[in-house]
Amino acid sequence: MEPFVQNSVSPALFSLKPWTDRFSKITAGFTGRTGGAGRAPYESLNCALHVGDIPEDVIKNRKTIAETLGFALEDWTCGEQVHGAEIAIVTADDKGRGSLDRTSAFADTDGLLTNVPGVLLTSFYADCVPLFFYDPVSGTVGLAHAGWKGTVAEIALAMVQRMETVYGSRKEDIRAAIGPSIGGCCYEVDDFVMDRVRKLEGSLALAEESAESLYRPSTAHNGKMMLNLKELNRRIMIKAGILPTHIECTSWCTSCNDDLFFSYRKENGVTGRMASWIGIKES
Repeated sequence: MEPFVQNSVSPALFSLKPWTDRFSKITAGFTGRTGGAGRAPYESLNCALHVGDIPEDVIKNRKTIAETLGFALEDWTCGEQVHGAEIAIVTADDKGRGSLDRTSAFADTDGLLTNVPGVLLTSFYADCVPLFFYDPVSGTVGLAHAGWKGTVAEIALAMVQRMETVYGSRKEDIRAAIGPSIGGCCYEVDDFVMDRVRKLEGSLALAEESAESLYRPSTAHNGKMMLNLKELNRRIMIKAGILPTHIECTSWCTSCNDDLFFSYRKENGVTGRMASWIGIKES
């Protein structure tokens, strides 16, 4: 069953339903592309300040999303993503970093972790893979942005390790989810990418046998491969010690469903960005 279910049209919001139904203390999900203030080619729920959209429209969209979720714009907290594996620990004093401008966001950061209620962690996507983490025992939530570079750098593994060392999380308690992103049906890559995937693949061989393939030859271009980044991240999560039964994985492909989501590849690099979010509700 698809874990990301649309529950709001304006703004378009897809809740991580298995978590929000079970864990009343958190909110988690992913935005769509409609129901916002943005204009072409960023129409309309663009959430990112770095793509060339009108900043006032982006901030209006962020404010609308936050308030729909029961948070304030001042709670919206994010990093300046660089397709790396750097992870920031978000404290109460960090609340709101990056909400109104890029300069105050966590620099060079693709992963965020916190146990502070009232902080709305966010990160941005237009085909890359959003990774969600939650430990209901320690009360820790996290997000990671995983393009192919962050994936092969094993940011998912790094997130689990930081949850263990900083918050005392146990692997068997951690829940993870993989959100809407480009699928193996649409993500064609060259040998430069595949060389790095194959170097990592050997360490995942014993993690779990799966019916899902990591890659297959492209039928459109000889020598290219179709890479399944979602499955690659899922296997890294299992390698990190997360139980397979504790991992939710979407079926949404952002490229196939560009009426619902922005797609960098489908729209030739000129488009808006969705946001993933997760936060602990204040009592």
